[in-house]
Amino acid sequence: MTARADAPQRTDARGARRSASASAVLRAILDEGPIARSTIARRTGLSAAAVSGHTAGLLRLGLLHELPGTEKRVGRPHVPVDLDTGRHVAGALHLAVHHATVALLDVRGNVLVQHEEPHDGLAAEDVLARAAEILDDLLLGHAPDREPLGLGVATGGWVDRASGTVVEHPLLGWRDVPVRDLLTASTGLTVAVDGHARSLVHAEQLFGHPRARESVVQLFTGNVVDAAFATGGTVHHGPRSAAGAVAHLPVDDSAEACRCGRTGCLEATVSEATLARNAGMPFPDLLALAAAGETAAVRLFHDRARLIGQAAALLLDVLNPAVLVVVDRSIAGVPGCLPAIRDEVGIRSLRPDSAETVVGTSFPGTELATAGGAVLLDLLYDDPSYFTNSQN
Repeated sequence: MTARADAPQRTDARGARRSASASAVLRAILDEGPIARSTIARRTGLSAAAVSGHTAGLLRLGLLHELPGTEKRVGRPHVPVDLDTGRHVAGALHLAVHHATVALLDVRGNVLVQHEEPHDGLAAEDVLARAAEILDDLLLGHAPDREPLGLGVATGGWVDRASGTVVEHPLLGWRDVPVRDLLTASTGLTVAVDGHARSLVHAEQLFGHPRARESVVQLFTGNVVDAAFATGGTVHHGPRSAAGAVAHLPVDDSAEACRCGRTGCLEATVSEATLARNAGMPFPDLLALAAAGETAAVRLFHDRARLIGQAAALLLDVLNPAVLVVVDRSIAGVPGCLPAIRDEVGIRSLRPDSAETVVGTSFPGTELATAGGAVLLDLLYDDPSYFTNSQN
């Protein structure tokens, strides 16, 4: 099963309702599977006939399977169904400043394999061509019997989801790069592209924090610093998907020069590149020292965490989400970083529960691969009918 690049948009009301119903069925199975059809009907409010029809279609697509050894009755209302995690695979690509992460995920969002490839000095077309080669190697080496759903691509900067274009990524030096078109041509797969903070919102809503489906802010702090917001299951994109640009929020007590010409901007102050430069060593080495408990390195990360907390407090007060997720490598590796962020949030935010609202990512160690895969998997769970049986 693959998704057609030319799959028609469902603009009629009947088609939209059917897509929404199929999505509800698939999400119920994601949340509670293995689950009987009768239970799906109770959970979703759909009729038994509607649930039976949708599960039959999802079984044909290979997205579901019935549990073996169960009694089959007329209509099979009590035969549990579950996601078939062995049939398909989602390709994933995350484009960071210094390296690309290429990965494969199953339909539950589990990362099966990931590969990190340095790309410093390569042109955009060469980076994408190399990523396509690595994806092909991963499919052959780790999923030779699985059908690829397509390829999801996530990166920082300004990404226009509708056109699949990286409009501007200053740290990569990319401008108006047609990522979707280039990768579709080189892989032959359906390709979807989005900003990594937005894609990680989708990942949290599908596979992560239980309150993320109410409302969630994602604050991504790496070399790129950006954010995303969703409420009621809908991620805010804004015109040309430009929402989430927080790189130039002002930070107290910072004199770091920013590329915008000012000083004290959030990204210029807390980025991994800035921390590495100030420490006089590569960021991975500094992170390893802090994880081992080296006092000076730990202090650098804790000071940085308090600055991240300033931005988190502002986002909490402005957007008032049920949960704010901070994606930062130090949270999992350096003891005390998340408490330092929470302490600063507690001091600055007016929300009484502000500190408890701040959590780390649900995907430590695989957040970049998950970001890429979630771009594609969100399409699947939003409208399973978008993915059609290639044999039909």
